[in-house]
This record gives sequence, C-alpha cells and structure tokens, in this order.
Amino acid sequence: MKQIPSKAEILTWISENPTKAAKRDIAKAFGIKGAQRIDLKRILKELEADGKLTKRRSSYRDAEDLPPVSVLEITGPDAEGDLFARPLEWAGKGAEPVIMMLARDGDPALGKGDRILARLTVDPTEDFSHTARMIRRIGTNPQRILGVFRAGSEGGRVLPIDKGSDKEWTVPEGATGGAKDGELVEAEQSGPKGRMGLPKARIVARLGNPSEPRAVSLIAIHQHGIPDHFPDEVVAEADAAKPAKLGKRTDLRDMPLVTIDPWDARDHDDACYVETHDNGEMTIWVAIADVAHYVTGGSALDREARNRGNSTYFPDRVVPMLPDVLSGDLCSLHEGVERACIAVAMRIDAQGNKISHAFHRALMKSQASLNYEEVQAAMDGAPNDKVAPLVSDIIRPLYAAFAALKIARAKRQPLELDLPERQIVLDDHGKVSSVNYKDRLDAHRLIEEFMVLANVSAAETLLAKKTPHLLRVHEEPSPEKLDALREVANASGLQLAKGQVLQTAHLNRLLEQARGTDHAEVVNMSTLRSMTQAYYNPENFGHFGLALKAYAHFTSPIRRYADLIVHRALITAHGWGSDGLTPFDTEVLAETAQKISDTERRSMTAERDTTDRYLAAFLSERLGAEMPGRISGVAKFGVFVKLDETGADALIPIRSLGDEYFDYDQESQTLMGSKTGIVIGLGVKVVVKLLEAAPVTGGLIAEIVTLDERTLPKGSNRGRGKPARRKFGSSKKKSAKIKKKVKRSRG
Repeated sequence: MKQIPSKAEILTWISENPTKAAKRDIAKAFGIKGAQRIDLKRILKELEADGKLTKRRSSYRDAEDLPPVSVLEITGPDAEGDLFARPLEWAGKGAEPVIMMLARDGDPALGKGDRILARLTVDPTEDFSHTARMIRRIGTNPQRILGVFRAGSEGGRVLPIDKGSDKEWTVPEGATGGAKDGELVEAEQSGPKGRMGLPKARIVARLGNPSEPRAVSLIAIHQHGIPDHFPDEVVAEADAAKPAKLGKRTDLRDMPLVTIDPWDARDHDDACYVETHDNGEMTIWVAIADVAHYVTGGSALDREARNRGNSTYFPDRVVPMLPDVLSGDLCSLHEGVERACIAVAMRIDAQGNKISHAFHRALMKSQASLNYEEVQAAMDGAPNDKVAPLVSDIIRPLYAAFAALKIARAKRQPLELDLPERQIVLDDHGKVSSVNYKDRLDAHRLIEEFMVLANVSAAETLLAKKTPHLLRVHEEPSPEKLDALREVANASGLQLAKGQVLQTAHLNRLLEQARGTDHAEVVNMSTLRSMTQAYYNPENFGHFGLALKAYAHFTSPIRRYADLIVHRALITAHGWGSDGLTPFDTEVLAETAQKISDTERRSMTAERDTTDRYLAAFLSERLGAEMPGRISGVAKFGVFVKLDETGADALIPIRSLGDEYFDYDQESQTLMGSKTGIVIGLGVKVVVKLLEAAPVTGGLIAEIVTLDERTLPKGSNRGRGKPARRKFGSSKKKSAKIKKKVKRSRG
C-alpha cells in the first residue's frame, strides 16, 4: 500500500501540474486507492481550510497562483503597445498578478474592458508575472456609466450625466466604493440586467466634485477614455531630444518665413512666405515642423502618439499628442530660433493654378510670430509696430497669392458652408465669462488656402512616387442623406435638383439660395449633416467636400498622427534619411488609419460634450430669461431651438406646446396643431423662456413664448396627461394640407 503523501508533496505536485489538479488526478499520481482516498480528501480539506489551496469546481489549485485557464479583463496597452490583463478571480494575499497578452494571427482586436477566457503560463519578469493566449472572448463588457452619486440608506443611486440617458442605476450597500453624496463617479453594471427595476451597479472610480468649473473637461477626458498622462519613458525620450543641425538639410534660415496663428497659440507648426516673379507667377513657401526627426518609428514617443492619434482641445486645456518639450518647444517654429522643417515650394500662375512644386528637408528661422488679427489689421491699413516693417515685402505678397488662389477656388467649387465657430471664454476661476463667435478674417482664409495647397502637393508627390501613406478621404453623401437634405430644402421653400451626378457646385447653389434668409443656418447645418464623415485611408477615394482628387494631411504633425506618417513617407520617397517609414508603419497602415479616424471622432465628441456643458453652466444663471432663437430641428417629441446669442441648442418638449394634438410631418419637417392649425417648422423665429439648464449633462429645456413674433396660441384641452402625437407623413392629403399651411405662413 502506498504511503499517503505529505501536505508539502501535494502542494509541490499541484504547482508542477496545474492542469491536472482534480482529486482523482492527485490520487492517480500518488497511487492512492480505496480507503486511502478518504485520507487524501481530508488532507485536501485541511489545505483548503489553511488557505494553501482553493477549490475551483472539482479541481484544486495553489491559492497564491492562478489557474492555467482563467477569466481575464483587458486593462489596455502600456506605453510600448503591449497588451495587459488582470484576473477577475484572485484570492492570493500578495499583489494582483500582471498578465501580458500574447497575440496570434486571427485573434480579434481586444480593448480595455474586454473579458476573455485565456490560457496562462507563469513567466515572471520585472513587468509581468504571467503571459496569456486568448481562448475566446466571453460575454459582453459590463456597461459603464459616468454620473453623480446620491447616497441612500442602503447604498445609493447613480444619476447619469449623458443627455441621452435618463435611467438611474442603484448601488447596493458595500458597492459604493466609499463615494460621497454628490460626487462624480464611474460605475459598472453588476449582475445580469433584469427586466424589471433599475439596473444594479458598483462604483469603480471616484472623480470628485462635478460642480467645479474645471471639472467639465475632466469629465469628457474620463468619459471618452482620452489619455492625459504621458508615461515616464515617453517623457524621458522627449527630454533627451536635441535641436536638429543643418547637416544635409536645405538652408532656409535667411528666408523671411513667418508664422500666423491665433493670439493664444502655444505651438507653431507652419510658416509661410511668398516670392513674386516678373511674369506674374508666384512661389508659395510653406514650412512645417519636422516632427519625424524627433518622433521616430517604433520609439516610445511614436507608440504614445499613435495611441492618442491627435491632440484634443478644450476651453480650459489641451490634451496634446506629444509632450510639451516637443509640441511647445523643439517642434515649434518660434520666432528667431533655428528649427528643423519640411518645406514645400509651390509655383502658381496669376489665376492660382499650381504649376509645379518641390519638397525640401530644411533648417529655417522664423522672422516673426504673428497672429491673425494683427496681420489683417496691417493689410487693412492699421499695422502695429511689429508688423509695419513686414507689410511691403511679406504681408502684401501673401495676400496677392491668396487672391490668385481664390480664383482657382471659385473654379473648383469646394463646399462653401457658413457655420460660425463659437468661442467659450473662461475667467481666471474657470467659469464661463462670455460666449462669442469667432471672426472669420481673410488672414484665416489665406492660411487655410496655403495649407490646402501644401496638402494636395504632399498627396500628389506620394502617389506619383508610389510611396505608402495616409490620405484624407471624404466620400459623397449617400442617397438617403441627400433625400433628407432635399426634404429640409423643400420645407424651407428652396430646391435641390434631383437626377444628376452630385457635385459640390449643386450644394453651393442651395446654400446661396438660403443666404440671408431665415433658413440660412438650418440649411447650412442640414447640409453639413448630410455629409459623410471624413476619414483616413491608405487608398485614395478623393475628397468630395474640397472637390479634390487627392488630399493628404501634411501641415499639422505636432497635433495629428496622420501628418507624421505623411512626413515619414516624404522622407522615404526623397531618400532623406533613415527616419522615414518603418516596416511596421507600412504593415499596419490600414489599422493605423482606422485607429486615428476613431480617435479623431472621440476627440470631436468630447469637445462637443464639453462645449454643451459649459454653455449649460453659463445659462444656468439665467433661468426664466427670454431668449431669441430659431427652430433648428423638428421631431415627434418636440422641437429644437438654436439660441441666437450662444448657439446653444434647447429642447422644447411637445407637452409644452399647448393642450392639443400636434401632427408630425416628416417630409415638410413640421408640427401642426390639430385644433389651432399652428405650424411649427424649420427656421422659424422664436423667443423662448429657459426652464432648465443641467451643467452636468449639458441639457437645456425651454418653452416657446412667441412663434414668428406671435404669441403661441393655446389649443383646447383634449384630455388629461400629455398631448398626443401622431405621425402621418405617409398621408398625402394631410401632407398637402400642411404644405399649404406652410406656404401661406411664409407669405
């Protein structure tokens, strides 16, 4: 009869054979049979009671180790791009194991929060304790919510901050994570979603006081997962960077290049200069910071820049793509300082047609850092002391080139949307002091036209040299979106012709019809909404909005990763050095295009959400005030009004329109009162009273005081509760009735 093994021998065997840890496997290994199995069972129970073993289903394992097959949660990539995970079940007394994922061909892309079943291997290093290979993805990620915690007698609730969500979550006692009443928290769904009652959640992060003015952008950063902290090795690489030397670069230090930026710009990544020629032709020089010299492929800086995709801009802060020592210093074309650049010389004729272009890797020294306002003032005859010496030789040639480019632009007919940009101004405490519309000066348009021409030149060069790169792609609107735009145009008394190949010129004619009318802003917004989202792609599908055959982002490598890839492609195409495209850059070009298209949309959403919250905070002190605006959207549940002063969008719930039925007609984009016959449509002037403003969500609720300078009539009471709504857009008779009403109301 075999001797019963000692506890130490059993623990050693389990450690060496983690995949065969069932009781019968242990018995077989030690030759234990019959009645001795009872003794083995007793020993295993004692080890379990002592915390030396833990039982998982029918198998035993070392409590201080993970089972060979475990459920993991992906925690995200590190600074080097390696993907890591954490075990969802960890009973050990020491630090939670750190697990590095090993990917295989065919594995799906994994992101933070994904849960998988994986096979583990003990592989201790300084950075991780195990490696893992995915077996399969399991379930779905637990839903997460950002909201305000409200404490209760037994736990509490989370009130979501998203405008599109009105369902609260309940937090059981013991799952509050120490959150205090009124704190901003991140919560995660716990347990299966029931059919009845509120979903349950547990608090996973406490984010502080949501009413603090500077918390607004922090909410967006956290909510959208925007990285806002540079890893130590990234900062170390940036700190070690040194200014570039002339070497084999073209020497442009004597060329009077100038930068023209917003007055508060911290970085300057483009400079320009125009040479005039006796035959009426001109050469436009555009010099762009040579970021590729400092951010080389495969470096920690490169991996972090690719992960971020772009810089994200908020009223109170910038989350940069690159550390400040680069973005604000070595890669910034500061006045009077030698800086590395990639410059393009573009020769145009008097009508703005590009005759030729050539790229140079160069060293430059900006003669002056100027802002848009002072450049425009100088051209308008009121130069300040700084700009006055530059007017004759630098400023006027810039505007002469711009005048020529406008001729070519008019012939090309890019989409001419007129959508003023809001500027939120904060005081020293981070509160909104005013909301203004940015002026659109010729100085702005001049730089934009130069940058477009430089981007076209980059695309043409790389396509001609057949060098892999990223293009900025914008495809034409879908037929469904065009039909929706056509409905808005018809509802506004305008026309967008059918039955022809759509060109930007057709849309420009529609915008011109709307210019100066009550419907101008609605038509502009609707035209914008009809457009597809521009994106990055290694394949060239043209740029519909700019009416260009090929377009690549080249001019902003400090804040966009796509531009950095284009710079590397130009370095490779011209044989300028070893810091061009890497094999990895080329291999994952399509993946990079998708990734940075996604990060761009993420930043746009975060910036828009932040603007909405700042506007709601600004207007929260004016509840009850009456404000002018225009109807900007019509739906079955109510209408949206864009307020004239701030550009904020307020919802007018249909229940506040009167005690009558309102019929919604999708084709004419109107609501019509069934009793009074009042018609509410796009572009109509209104005065509204602000009822609610929620800074945490950015939501605004108002009611109409006057409609088209008339008091909104009250319909007869058709019953208790909310007024009913009916959609009858499919009824030709009723649609015709509404159209007749709309036509009559427009007079």
